[in-house]
Amino acid sequence: MSSNQDEADMGLRLDGAGIFWGVFATLWTAAVVSGITYLISNRGSPTLRIRGLCLSICAVILLHLYWITVQLGYIVRNNMPGDGEYWIMGTWLPLGIAIFHASNSRFLHVAKAQKRFVGKVEENPEASSSKGVFGFYRRLDHINKMGILVGAGITVQITITITMYLISRKWHESWGIPGTEVQASTEFERREKMLRGWEWWHTVFWQFFWAWIFAPIILWRSRKIYDTQGWRLQTIACCVSSLHASPMWLIALYVPQMEKVNRYFIPPQWIAVSIMFIEIFTIFLPCWQVMQQQNLRQEVLDTIAQWEAKSNLPVTSGKSMISGSTAIESLGSKDSAFTSHSNESILTMGALEHVLQRNPGPLLEFSALQDFSGENIAFLVAVAAWKAGFTAELDAKEQGEGKMLNTQYEDALRIYADYVSSRDAEFQVNLPSTIHKKLEDMFEKSTREAYGDRSEVNPATPFDVLDWPRRKASGSSNSSTITTTEEAGQVAEGFSKTIFDEAEQSIKYLVLTNTWPKFVKQRQSSMVSSMEV
Repeated sequence: MSSNQDEADMGLRLDGAGIFWGVFATLWTAAVVSGITYLISNRGSPTLRIRGLCLSICAVILLHLYWITVQLGYIVRNNMPGDGEYWIMGTWLPLGIAIFHASNSRFLHVAKAQKRFVGKVEENPEASSSKGVFGFYRRLDHINKMGILVGAGITVQITITITMYLISRKWHESWGIPGTEVQASTEFERREKMLRGWEWWHTVFWQFFWAWIFAPIILWRSRKIYDTQGWRLQTIACCVSSLHASPMWLIALYVPQMEKVNRYFIPPQWIAVSIMFIEIFTIFLPCWQVMQQQNLRQEVLDTIAQWEAKSNLPVTSGKSMISGSTAIESLGSKDSAFTSHSNESILTMGALEHVLQRNPGPLLEFSALQDFSGENIAFLVAVAAWKAGFTAELDAKEQGEGKMLNTQYEDALRIYADYVSSRDAEFQVNLPSTIHKKLEDMFEKSTREAYGDRSEVNPATPFDVLDWPRRKASGSSNSSTITTTEEAGQVAEGFSKTIFDEAEQSIKYLVLTNTWPKFVKQRQSSMVSSMEV
């Protein structure tokens, strides 16, 4: 490139390529904003509650801010101060990637924690016995651990960014380490040299660490996990699509043959490509899954309506809690029933209730290990067992009546703390606010007396509902217990055997329209495969 051409290039480049990148950046940004808005508006969906949208969206926002500056870089790069680009690449990019680390690591944490619902608890005795700073860290929950790691990483990154800026004369010739200044005959050449050098290498460290080290470790540790949420697929896609970013950025900067490409596709855009794929699989894939879940829900409701019509039953509302007695009897407890009966009979509330009553184990294992919704089935099983041991009407004059009622109240209080309480349940069942408020009025005061005061997750806050408190999951044998009525407080007024009825029906409906059809299809597929073999 001649010096005259270099001088002509100083200024905004609004040629055909510049207009293309400007329009492309605008359209893609509008799509990302629409996707984020859709996720927030559907944050109550079971698919999204488990993911922890707050971290994911924060990471995408930071990465997208960097992405916008890169896409517009072709237009404004010759007018942007060299140190301005340095600070953008040294802060927005690594901070966004670091938060994305924390968000994506939730996958392994949730998968491991859900194992407690099926009795597969992985205890670490060394963590409880360790002392000092490392012992304290190992005893922390996942959220606090990731907060400390990400906070430490961000602190180190900002410290290095500031240090590099201070010691290099690349951006300020009057002070810094001698020999680090830029030697150039033209302003264009000087700017090009400012964009290269060891001072920039740390800015892509987090991106390189994520793609080449952290994500492969997550994939290796999750090699036996086959979730229905698409979480593992997301990790694989983001990892593979990010492998090229740092190497191609370096190649574009230091290989002379890339100069023709760099004229229309500047070096940081190789990183921007990986950011686009992260946005696709972090924003648009969950959006698609929410739509699929909504379609699945409607499909189940339509199937139930067809079954009711065929059985000459009155067609009720969408939330019909039909008995489906024929399906209950025909389904039985044998796997062959999944292939010998129609979907209309299997996808009914009666069939679900039959499995919950006779053999909930396979459904609980599927929901915990693949659907990551084990708390729903565990809650239904716990409530059924509690009802089975409840004496509906007690003679007020009969001796021992008070003790019996206190025992039932303590058991109910334990169910509330393990599955319903926004302060105590690690995996909180998704109940409508009216039902949750009713149970909270009944049990919260006694729960606080038994478990102590804990910080509360406010369901009205858009994102807090997605990050559960940190007590161990109730499926574990280590879950907290209430041993005496004195600890739990007096039996609350209005307590009866029906206190969980509304919550039970609500969760059953949620399972029926979400987890149950996935479970049925999985069992049918496995049975067909085994028959073919």
